[in-house]
Amino acid sequence: MTFDELRLIFNRALKYSFNLRKNAVVFGVLSLAGLLFVFFRSLSIGAGRWLSLSLTFLPIFLGAGLLLSLGVFLIRMYHDEIKGKPIGIKALFSKSWDVILGSSYFSIPIVLLYLILWMILGIFVLLSEIPLLGPFFYAILAFGPFLINFLSLVLCILSGALLFFVAPSIALRGLNALKLSQTLTARFKDDAFTNIFLAIVGFLPFALMLFFLMLAAEMSGKLAFNPPQYPAFAALQWFFMMIPFAALLAPAVTFFFNFSAEAHVMMKNRLKSEPNPQK
Repeated sequence: MTFDELRLIFNRALKYSFNLRKNAVVFGVLSLAGLLFVFFRSLSIGAGRWLSLSLTFLPIFLGAGLLLSLGVFLIRMYHDEIKGKPIGIKALFSKSWDVILGSSYFSIPIVLLYLILWMILGIFVLLSEIPLLGPFFYAILAFGPFLINFLSLVLCILSGALLFFVAPSIALRGLNALKLSQTLTARFKDDAFTNIFLAIVGFLPFALMLFFLMLAAEMSGKLAFNPPQYPAFAALQWFFMMIPFAALLAPAVTFFFNFSAEAHVMMKNRLKSEPNPQK
């Protein structure tokens, strides 16, 4: 991969990231994912640390499933856009609904793995609550919660990788799990560094936008003279904050999936041009 190739795919992905109809679809799905965050965050108010931890991570993994289906739809739209084909959102969805909905099931193993980790963490919490012996168990078993929390963060990264690497494969090749695994294995076996670098480049605009939005939200919260004291008012505040979040993040999400499609095609063409890749 040369700098000119990177510049070409970056600029082309950016060019098609501001389509109003696509961003309206993205806004709707992001709003739905935002409702999940608001709902789970509202439930975490007043909850214990163990329960609030699950209510923090679960909406991330569930939202990743929604975004995976959205990504498949956006990539198929992008495929038609760059080929100059007329784009019909309803027609495209009617032709692709089975793939779009089926793709969300790829996130289920991550959700199940996290629930298992969460239940194991609950065992450590119960042991730490035993009278007299609880602090002793907490001290000698401190590595357990540490590793579980570490693995939970790894699952978050894996969910992001799922969106970047799996979504274009499903959108352009279908739901064949065997071909999907073969394609991803070949890509990383050929050049893991370039694939990771492309994923970072694709995620960077979203990360920057999210950082500034969260910073603005933090600054706005400090201006409140009477912050909400009841869960219902707090949830209502988060809901109305979520709407501009979804609207402003929509172009970054569109770019992310456009760029993932470009990266997928570029690495696929590279594999075809190298009949004997280095091992």
